[in-house]
Amino acid sequence: MSVKAKKHLGQHFLTDETIAEKIADSLSFKGYKHVLEIGPGMGVLTKYLLQKDIITHVIEIDPESVDYLKNNYLNLADRIIQKDFLKYDLNEIFNQEPFAIIGNFPYNISSQILFKALEMRDQIPEFSGMFQKEVAQRICSKEGSKVYGILSVLTQAFYDAEYLFTVPPTVFIPAPKVESGVLHLTRKANYELPCNEKLFFQVVKQAFQQRRKTLRNSLKTFNLSDNLRANSIFDKRPEQLSVSAFLELTQLIENDVSDEKA
Repeated sequence: MSVKAKKHLGQHFLTDETIAEKIADSLSFKGYKHVLEIGPGMGVLTKYLLQKDIITHVIEIDPESVDYLKNNYLNLADRIIQKDFLKYDLNEIFNQEPFAIIGNFPYNISSQILFKALEMRDQIPEFSGMFQKEVAQRICSKEGSKVYGILSVLTQAFYDAEYLFTVPPTVFIPAPKVESGVLHLTRKANYELPCNEKLFFQVVKQAFQQRRKTLRNSLKTFNLSDNLRANSIFDKRPEQLSVSAFLELTQLIENDVSDEKA
């Protein structure tokens, strides 16, 4: 018995065992007892996680895949969660404990998976996964790159991001139309932001929504003082700012807003 890939779920089943093992080996498995695999399908990655000294959980929305896993991985049966990862409260399982995330993510929700992981960063010290190559490269890119953007800055504010390797379409059934890329995220030792987190997210998103404009133009909606707007940082475009520069920019805006209110 095998599972038929469902287009509406964005399923592309990895068939290459070597690649599956490499993805499993990309986690350190240190500092936590649990790992959560998202979208295990028929368990090509799961089998290598089950060989590790870790408690493996999987979350899968497809009933056919769930049945397959229950029949073929008997020692996993009570740790299969048939839920939508994006809507499920993971602390029903982890109860505030730390855990790692891993998976061959459906392309259509991969960015949303990452954003949910960022929201839960206090519990997620490590994250490895397969994305569409272009998205994986964007997450790991540095300032000055054409693909550097919102995902890059927001992820790298909290995690060190490393692009590991590229995966060709030929090792999937059905083959996707694009290459895939595997990345690894390690939470920074100090991942507390030195500024207002909500404002930081707003500044980054607003800046990159008009990425060809200078920050002086793209951040007009913040109603900044003329004094702050004269700062040379506002001459730059968003892709020229490092993550630390975005944090400094947010601090400047935060101080400017509080000065205006005073």
